Amino acid sequence: MDELLEPLTQGDRRALSRAITLVESTRPDHRDRAQRLIGALPDRQALRIGLSGTPGVGKSTFIEAFGTRLTEQGLRVAVLAVDPSSARSGGSILGDKTRMELLSRNPRAFIRPTPSSAQLGGVARRTREAIRLCEAAGHDVILIETVGVGQSETLVADMSDLFILLLAPAGGDELQGVKRGIMEMADLILVNKADGELMSSARRTVADYAGALRLLRKRPQDPEGFPQALPVSAATGAGLDEAWDRMCQLVDWRRAHGHFDSIRAQQARHWFLAELRAGLLAQLDTPDARRRVEDLGQSVAAGDLAPGIAARQVLDWLGARE
Repeated sequence: MDELLEPLTQGDRRALSRAITLVESTRPDHRDRAQRLIGALPDRQALRIGLSGTPGVGKSTFIEAFGTRLTEQGLRVAVLAVDPSSARSGGSILGDKTRMELLSRNPRAFIRPTPSSAQLGGVARRTREAIRLCEAAGHDVILIETVGVGQSETLVADMSDLFILLLAPAGGDELQGVKRGIMEMADLILVNKADGELMSSARRTVADYAGALRLLRKRPQDPEGFPQALPVSAATGAGLDEAWDRMCQLVDWRRAHGHFDSIRAQQARHWFLAELRAGLLAQLDTPDARRRVEDLGQSVAAGDLAPGIAARQVLDWLGARE
């Protein structure tokens, strides 16, 4: 039994932090230990909420206000915030915890910033394993904040029970609702900053998105009237309780009609295939494989070998080594 398992399942915050650091490590011995730890976790479920939105829309402010509301109801909240990494140095500022100052001091909340490390889709490579650790530690709600990369950021929808899209009023993209991509993945669209001078703009934006959502094909996992667009204000707290009520209403309906478990099963299969693909790519990250690829790459660049033939030779070589 791993020494982290017992304190982790008892809700020890330091053990949870150490466990997430372990699963994020790329060292082979750490990966082996992490997989054994994940396999030994108890089967606990939390409500997983993915939150996306363009930079500057107020994701961190919303999460702090929303997370505080949930803790006031007696719920334990975990926040997994993914920060963009530098393409040059690979580093990240990891400033989400400082932007959620009140929530970070809340004993019923746990905040973990993580670098994206060039992972596409707005989440980190090991975010899903971090979710399992937070569930095992006894958290009731897990908020996954993505880096906010735009229309293609749908990967978080494959690891969450609810996918929330946070938008700003009068953002100039009211017609984005008719586009395929991130809009059709959202379970709830929240227009933030619906207060003060922006209130009228927020109401118009909500109406625009509500109309756009009606143009999308109804999904079998949604009851009548979903997905919805609602105004909220992280600054004043307006609309947060209604948004939470809508989330609970949607989750309860999906549980009652069998969609909740089927969606989680589909997500588990998706991540099995993702891990399989990642494992196959990892076989190319060895000294022998890199030399083989480099030699064939030079032949392709010189025009002596077609790219498809060179790729087949690498695959055959990998198969022969097994």
